[in-house]
Parts: sequence; C-alpha cells; structure tokens
Amino acid sequence: MPTGRRPAMLETVGTVLHLTVLELVVAVAVVLVLLVATALITGRRNSRSLRQRLQALAARLGADPPPKETHGVEEALVHLERATDHAAEAVAEASSEAIRLRRALDTLPQAVLVTDERGETVFRNSRAVALVGSRHGDALAAQAVEELLAATAPGAHEERVLELYGPPRRTLVVRADSIDNGQRALGVIAVIDDVSERRRLEDVRRDFVANVSHELKTPMGAVGLLAETLLSENEPQVAQRLAHRIYTEAFRISRVIDDLLDLSRIESEESPPREPVLINLVIAEAAERVREAASQLHIEVTIEEPDPPVVVLGDRRQLTSAVYNLLENAVKFSPEGTCVSCVGRTEGEDVLVIVEDHGVGIPSRDLERIFERFYRVDAGRSRSTGGTGLGLAIVRHVAANHRGSVQVESREGEGSRFTLTLPRQPRTDV
Repeated sequence: MPTGRRPAMLETVGTVLHLTVLELVVAVAVVLVLLVATALITGRRNSRSLRQRLQALAARLGADPPPKETHGVEEALVHLERATDHAAEAVAEASSEAIRLRRALDTLPQAVLVTDERGETVFRNSRAVALVGSRHGDALAAQAVEELLAATAPGAHEERVLELYGPPRRTLVVRADSIDNGQRALGVIAVIDDVSERRRLEDVRRDFVANVSHELKTPMGAVGLLAETLLSENEPQVAQRLAHRIYTEAFRISRVIDDLLDLSRIESEESPPREPVLINLVIAEAAERVREAASQLHIEVTIEEPDPPVVVLGDRRQLTSAVYNLLENAVKFSPEGTCVSCVGRTEGEDVLVIVEDHGVGIPSRDLERIFERFYRVDAGRSRSTGGTGLGLAIVRHVAANHRGSVQVESREGEGSRFTLTLPRQPRTDV
C-alpha cells in the first residue's frame, strides 16, 4: 500500500500503538523536574547548566525553550510546570481519541486485530475477542488468522477465505494489511468478515434461477410442441388428449406464477389485517382444496378440528394458504395408499395445527434449509412431483406475520410432522 494513501483507520490505529510513548514522556518529565529542583536547591548546578537542562527538557516535552533570562528555582519550576501540563493535556487528548476509536471498532460487524512490529497482538475489538481471543473461540479461525498475520510482509496485503463446516456452516474472509509510518513497519491489521449470510443468499438466488427457469421453460416448451402437433391432428380422440395435455401444462405455469405472487404478497404484508378467524374453518377449507390431488394418488386426508372451536386473530386467506401448503407438501411426497392427517388442538395460550405424513421424510442435513425460498431437498424428485419449492417459505412467512412459528420433525424414509403454532384468541372475542 503506497505511503501517504493509507486508509485513515490504519493511521489512527498507529496512533493507538504510540499512546504509551506519550505517557512515558510525562513520567520522564516528572522525574526530571524533581532532579532539576533538587539540583537547584542543593546548589550542585550553576545557572548555565540549569538553562541547558531546561532547554533539553522542554524539547523532550515538545514545549518552547525557557527564556534566556531565567534565574532562580521558582522561575525554572514554573516553566517546567507549564511544559508538563502541556504534555499531560496531549496525553489526555490522545487517550480520549483512543477510547473513541476502540468504541467505534467494537461497533463494527467485522472482527479487527492489530499486532505490533514484533507480531504480538496489541488490540482486538469485541468481535475478534469472541471469535479468536476467548477460551471458547474458534480454533480453526484463530489458527488461520495467526498464519495470515505472520505471512504479511511490510507494505503487503494478504487475503484468505476460510470455510468452517460447523454446524452451522460459516464462511470467513480474512484480510491483512501492514501498518507503517512512512519510515518503518508498525505492525499488521487483520479484518475478519463473516460472509455466511451473503453466501446463503447467493445460493438462494441460484436456486431461484434454476427452479423457476425449469418450471417455466419446460411447460412452455411442451405447450408449443403440443399445440403444433394439434394443428396437424385430424383424429378427434388424439386431439382431445393433446388439448388436455396443453391444459395441464398451462395450469402448471399458472401455479408457478401464483406461488410467486402469493409469496410476494405475504412478504409485503408484515402486519396483515387482524380479524377473528375460526381455525376450524381454516383446517376444513385447506383440506377440501387438497382432496382432489390426494384422491388422484389414492391418499386419504383426515382432519381433526379443535373442540371446542378455537379463534385466532389474523388474515384468513394467509392462514388457509399456510395450512394448504403443508397438506399439499405432505400429499406430494407420500406414497400411494397412505394417509395424511391434519390435527388442530390447543396448548396453553397457543393453537397448534399439526400436519403429519408417512412419506419419504427429509434428510437431517436439509432440515435447516427447507423453509428457504426455492430450496428443494431433491431436485430430481421435486421436478417429478412439480412445484417451485415456495410452499414451505410461504408457511414460514405466514407464521411470522401472525407472531407464530413453524417447526418440523422428520426421519428419512419414515415421514414428516410439521407444527404450525399461532397465538390463541378467546372464543368470546368473535
């Protein structure tokens, strides 16, 4: 990094490293004042020696030299007191700046470490202490930072990406820059940035592009091919089958668009209209919407409504959409001839809607991500069953909008159990 164009933060860090020098100057000044005063009182120094010593001491304190006509102990001490006060004020000001800088660095989301020219750590902000400086810090991160600091030569810049597989999995970017004052090296500053969330959002974006592109391109291509075939088909029965296929593919496209619009609307409605909603009707309506798809796969859908009926405050359309998506997801990944159940019950001040199936289940490695937008456990299996991977994301947002939550319990090959928890509203408020 060229001298004179160093970032302001690095120069300020350099100031922090030299605070102790000013404090040492004040201590030396006090000692010298005592020595000079003692020498004057005991008469072991003449006036010329006194003047020379005062000039040297004033120069070390950064003050003006004493006037040439200075005579006597009293005048010498007055001048030294002024010079010492000036140095003490400089130390206090520098100390205040150092405290301000430390507080500012503690507010940064990145971890910051500073070493001196010998490679010894002289400063860590709070993030750095939590990451590599405490007894419970991450050993791999600490080792990587130490290696990077040691490898940073004067005037150089080093950078390394560190993957921590957790759990939870994290990605750290470690950057190190040397610090100097234009003449010699003063140390190294390292900045550790946790980019895990950024990487996760990039994964979500890639999933979105891949899933939506497939879900729209495949049926659109099929519609075009089927329509072209239909134009040259003269047999009524074949034409009818082709028309039915075109309708199916068009419905598939419409469903993708509806899911995208539903999620966009639910995300924008962070505070949906609050009105009393009977959870019994929500369960019944959602089950009725999914029965046709379930009957085609010979899957039985059973419901158990809470007794007595339970009321929650919220948006009926959103709540029905959430329960429907849980039921549709259960039906979609259940083998033929099995059963999907939806049970509503109260538990303390909450109402629970539990959807359980005996299908393929969810691998434990995917449980943390299934509520993400466009995330699908098995791309091949999901494409064979259709859908964009938006259903569970819709459920999560509906739960959050209603101050509730959604949890999942699943074992691969044995089925899944989703629990939607919502705050309960007394029945008398209807």
